[in-house]
Amino acid sequence: MKILVACEESQAVTIELRKLGHEAYSCDILPCSGEHPEWHLQQDVVPLLNKKWDMIIAFPPCTDLAVSGARWFKEKQKDGRQKASIDFFMLFANNPCKRIAIENPIGIMSTKWRKPDQIIQPWQFGHGETKATCLWLKNLPLLKPTNIVAGREPRIHRMAPGPERARLRSKTYPGIAKAMAEQWGKQGTIRLIGPHETQA
Repeated sequence: MKILVACEESQAVTIELRKLGHEAYSCDILPCSGEHPEWHLQQDVVPLLNKKWDMIIAFPPCTDLAVSGARWFKEKQKDGRQKASIDFFMLFANNPCKRIAIENPIGIMSTKWRKPDQIIQPWQFGHGETKATCLWLKNLPLLKPTNIVAGREPRIHRMAPGPERARLRSKTYPGIAKAMAEQWGKQGTIRLIGPHETQA
């Protein structure tokens, strides 16, 4: 499949998809840190959304959307930052691509748009930490846990302030990236589901 992994500088998901033989490209306005610039489109993702993709996996910025930053919501609403972030998120939600996954922390999109299809945790995929992550899915199956482990440390929320904090907090855990690639990348074996349908 030809797959766009939007707003991903780490290339975690892109690399896993490439291992499976997919033509996957990461895209971000930042240079990639995954050491595969040949697979990275360093540009604004919006023009790319007009191209034909078999799947889009999107990680839109959560700074203005996550409930963890609720204390600044009033300011962000006043200056338009939150609306801009909502509009950007909805570019993925409304894209005509057949298969779409959008990832974001718990935040306002559950009420501004709709509740996520699934909320996952790193400890379900081999990482003994907590970080509730929402997934909105279009014609993709729910992610099945691959390695439930002990440990429920909110390490990611305890990072010291610094210039790299936001980027490091947004990185996809390797176990989750691998599950996304392996479970969503099996084009011939997935059962397509609608945006509001859940699987048993």
